[in-house]
Amino acid sequence: MIELQIKTTQQWLDAVLADFDAFLLDHAACERKASAMAMTFVVRYPDRDAILDPMIHLAREELTHFHRVFKLCRARNLRFRGDQKDPYVNAMIKKVRRGREEEFLDRLVMAGVVEARGNERFGVLADALEDPELKSFYEEITRSEERHADLFVELAEHYYSSNEVQERVAFFLSVDAEAISAIPPRAALH
Repeated sequence: MIELQIKTTQQWLDAVLADFDAFLLDHAACERKASAMAMTFVVRYPDRDAILDPMIHLAREELTHFHRVFKLCRARNLRFRGDQKDPYVNAMIKKVRRGREEEFLDRLVMAGVVEARGNERFGVLADALEDPELKSFYEEITRSEERHADLFVELAEHYYSSNEVQERVAFFLSVDAEAISAIPPRAALH
């Protein structure tokens, strides 16, 4: 498992719990974007056979998560809004190197670090929730995010040396720490 450099603050949890409806809408958007990102790997790297089936499976799983969060939103009479830019993900993407091999490695590793951050934050949230249904759902999502983080690192290590991958993991962990620290606590995953 990827070990984050900094932990989520109580202030983030307080912001989420204070406006859980806004968090749910953001969570739904994150799941939809994660599904699309997995399919982008399939389309962008069709010659990388080892990623194809896992990315299609991941896209379907993320879309299932989106549907489940959609149902939670609908039960609360929440309406989706247009896409919002995610300052955390944008900060991470800016650090992806150019060049086919460099970009492929960086995108896999970056996705793993993003999933690790999701794992950590969903776990913090699950621990704090009192509603048994929501708590169970977020515990499940937490475990899923951990599997996803590991999957991206495993796929990277299929194509690149462990040293190369770990060097990029360390790099993106520092980007994660800087990016997550720069964003004021808000009712959003990132």
